[in-house]
Amino acid sequence: MFQRTFKAFRYRDFRVMFFGSCTSSVGTFMQIVAQSWLVFYLSKSSFFLGLDSFLGQIPIFMFSLVGGAVADRIERRYLLLGSQYIQMTCAFTLAVVYALGYIQVWQILSLSFVVGLAQSFGGPAYSALIPSLVKSEDLPNAIALNSIQFNLARVIGPMLGGIALKQLNATWCFGLNGLSFVAVIISLYMVQTRFMPKPTGDSLMTSVKQGIHFIRGREGMVGLIALAFLMTMLCFPLIVFLPVFAKDVFHAGPGVFTILLCSSGAGSVLGALAVATMDKLKNRGRIALLLLVVLGVLMLGFSLSKDLRLSAFLLFLSGGVLMGVFASISSLVQLITPNDMRGRVMSVYNVAFRGGMPFGSLAVGLLSVRFSAPAVLAVNGVLLSLLGLWFLLVQRRVAAL
Repeated sequence: MFQRTFKAFRYRDFRVMFFGSCTSSVGTFMQIVAQSWLVFYLSKSSFFLGLDSFLGQIPIFMFSLVGGAVADRIERRYLLLGSQYIQMTCAFTLAVVYALGYIQVWQILSLSFVVGLAQSFGGPAYSALIPSLVKSEDLPNAIALNSIQFNLARVIGPMLGGIALKQLNATWCFGLNGLSFVAVIISLYMVQTRFMPKPTGDSLMTSVKQGIHFIRGREGMVGLIALAFLMTMLCFPLIVFLPVFAKDVFHAGPGVFTILLCSSGAGSVLGALAVATMDKLKNRGRIALLLLVVLGVLMLGFSLSKDLRLSAFLLFLSGGVLMGVFASISSLVQLITPNDMRGRVMSVYNVAFRGGMPFGSLAVGLLSVRFSAPAVLAVNGVLLSLLGLWFLLVQRRVAAL
């Protein structure tokens, strides 16, 4: 069972990228803890918390299509390296500005946009790079294990970030995040990919159109893209607004915020492990939609809960269920996409998957000013369950995959 769960580790390049990316992700989540709490502390407004998430994600929505076309035309490692260097510079900039005592909300928001811009090119390149490190039959397992490294970082990063923020200050969170990019940069110089782009005379716009045409022609692909957008729009704000729950619902500080964030991350790790073990699973589309219905119910329960232990447990369960949905949908997209189209197709998928995040966060931020974040997220949970039921019972193409 152990060998089946971790069989993608047989590939040396995948192992190198796994540990490099995990180290970088730990640093990223250390910064998320400090940055989210700092924005909420400085602005005293949940709107700015949503705005920060919006500005960090909207460049991905705007530019990922171009980034995907570029990823199919040049060596994907070089595109990723440029993205990592930019993000590392932004982290060190925040560390210096905070250490000097000049930190303001507009600076954090501006750097969030720059990081998002770098990720709009790095994201499609990374999504397209991972499948080129393993054989096609081991791709579902590699995707699940890649999710594990991300969610393992969601546990370790917030814990370290919470300790650093409480015992030291935000400078350490930002600075250590900057250093963590060194690991993934070294990994990118070490790996050798199985795919090299072929010269083409097509323009970037022609390449983008080819990717969109491919998606429209594949059975169920449009449904997967739409589902990715709507799912993240409704469920991602749950993580973004955890500082509001920590402060306004449980009347606590960064410690409780860290507990909530770690609970979600721990559940996601176990969920990804389960998916990795069951990489030969059939009816992935139907299972993903059933899990989506369950995720909506868990979100509703968390939003209504006033007990910290119950809330942490519901977050733990929702993290595991969310990872099952994400890994299943991502695997379906990757498996029905050929290598020469993968950068463009994954850029569209990233636009949908990451594009739902800024709009959902901004909407919850705006509505929570009039109502409250828990009330708005409770409605999101209901809508998420209805979305899963609609794809199961009405629009059944995804369920048939």
